[in-house]
Amino acid sequence: MPSTEMHSSGSKGGRLEARISNEQKRLFKRAADLQGSTLTDFVVSSLQNVATKVIQDYEVMALVGQDREIFVSALLKPALASGRLKKAVTRYKKLMD
Repeated sequence: MPSTEMHSSGSKGGRLEARISNEQKRLFKRAADLQGSTLTDFVVSSLQNVATKVIQDYEVMALVGQDREIFVSALLKPALASGRLKKAVTRYKKLMD
């Protein structure tokens, strides 16, 4: 099944070089051949997919179980502001006006 979907932004002007073992190159080439793509397209697509996942995993917070319940409860029933927090908000508003 050929993978032809490439997410590029504009013309290709950047270059990436990496030293890999002959075994790695054979592995990557075989995988590219199985997908019906060039080695370059395979490597770029794979890197892009992994980079996107890493960034998404870093930026998206997933809560499960008790953590989710505590978070939702805090949103639905926020604690009353303390005197220190009210003073800080007042100071902030004065500074920003």
